[in-house]
Amino acid sequence: MSVTVFSQLDKSLHEHLATLVRLASTGDEETAVELARSELPRVVAALRALLGEHAPDEHGRCPTCRSSRWTRRLPSPCRAYLGAQLALTVAAESPGRRRHLRSAV
Repeated sequence: MSVTVFSQLDKSLHEHLATLVRLASTGDEETAVELARSELPRVVAALRALLGEHAPDEHGRCPTCRSSRWTRRLPSPCRAYLGAQLALTVAAESPGRRRHLRSAV
């Protein structure tokens, strides 16, 4: 099986994210602070760029995920927005995890 450029990028990205999670979970306080200051802005920028590609048009539909030019679906968030929202809010409220920052403010 040949290795594609995408598969290498995908593997590298997943390994980087796994390293971030591992360091945040098991690192000491100094590591966690350094990680937050250096990596969190980069992760937020990446998420914003991804969501920017999926910004709804004037009809409330995602031009990236739209399957057909002539689709008549009702406006609704695309999977990218739904996935981000679920990962940042619902997953943060599951048992054993800290609550989302917004809920603490």
